[in-house]
Amino acid sequence: MNLFFETCSMSIWIAAVLFLSTFVPSAFSDDPWVVYEGRSGPGSGKHVVLISGDEEYRSEEALPQLAKILATHHGFTCTVLFAIDPDSGIINPNYTSNIPGLELLETADLAIVFTRLRDLPDHQMQAIDDYLKSGRPVLGLRTATHAFEFDEQSPWAHYGNSYAGKQQAWEGGFGRLVLGEKWINHHGAHKHESTRGIVAVGATGHPITRGIRAGDIWGPTDVYGVRLPLPGDSQPIISGEVMTRKGDFDANDPFYGMCPDDGPPVEGEKNDPLMPIVWTKTYQLPDGQAGRALTSTVGASVDLLAEGTRRVLVNGVYWCLGMEEQIPDQGTEVALVGTYEPTKYEFRSDEFWKQRQMKPAEHQR
Repeated sequence: MNLFFETCSMSIWIAAVLFLSTFVPSAFSDDPWVVYEGRSGPGSGKHVVLISGDEEYRSEEALPQLAKILATHHGFTCTVLFAIDPDSGIINPNYTSNIPGLELLETADLAIVFTRLRDLPDHQMQAIDDYLKSGRPVLGLRTATHAFEFDEQSPWAHYGNSYAGKQQAWEGGFGRLVLGEKWINHHGAHKHESTRGIVAVGATGHPITRGIRAGDIWGPTDVYGVRLPLPGDSQPIISGEVMTRKGDFDANDPFYGMCPDDGPPVEGEKNDPLMPIVWTKTYQLPDGQAGRALTSTVGASVDLLAEGTRRVLVNGVYWCLGMEEQIPDQGTEVALVGTYEPTKYEFRSDEFWKQRQMKPAEHQR
């Protein structure tokens, strides 16, 4: 654990120098979102909209860092959206009914979704629906498998994780139709068994795996359960090994006492068969165009401390956009940009967020 944090600290210090010398965010302090203008690189001219809004896994920390990496190292212009309390203007992931800026999807080349059980208003859902009907690509992270939930009387009920209504194509909601799976369960023991990623059987040589070696992908978040086999043309890219924890549980540790050298893999059915944690598929709304989708159930803010986790996501961005031929053999550049000190994943009270008083402009620094 100490070696891991020492390595991370050195990477963060180097990245901070890079950030100060080359990176300029582009958004006004009163905007309810933040924009990172792309520098030169393969992504120049492409617009990525990253949608945060989950109560547990700190998407409001993870997505700004991912956006900085994409903008600074690869040239993508990135807009990060947040769950905003409309009365105060502060970021409050517990406020499930407001993510301002979704109309910016109109100009997006890629949507990255990291939300959980949102019940957004009509005009915001319409922007999402219009985007998906266009068949443009989607990258879903962690709780995106259960991104939405609505009352059964809502015109958007079919997007909900628990949907089992008359529209059969939408059974399981956005998660199953677009990403390939809804929320099932914690397959690994939540906060007790970490995840190590290995290239899935049949995925060796896939462009998303370039620069990825066994064990590079690691996170203290647990493996999610999924149906096997995944539907349609879904292809597992990375499988998740459920790891035996070596250390003691520590509620004050961002990793809860887990570390990258945990192991061996847990014996028994948790690892036989292995669950996919990254997979590709084609999605199509009943009245829309077909498009690419990529899902990763790793991607919490603490997961991004592992270089391999960052790399599989950035490689995945290239794949989503049909740019896989531009992924180098050694994988994409994923050095952290600026100071990055993610906090532990947990549910937090409204009072916490009121006291925290975090606004999107904080991520411009």
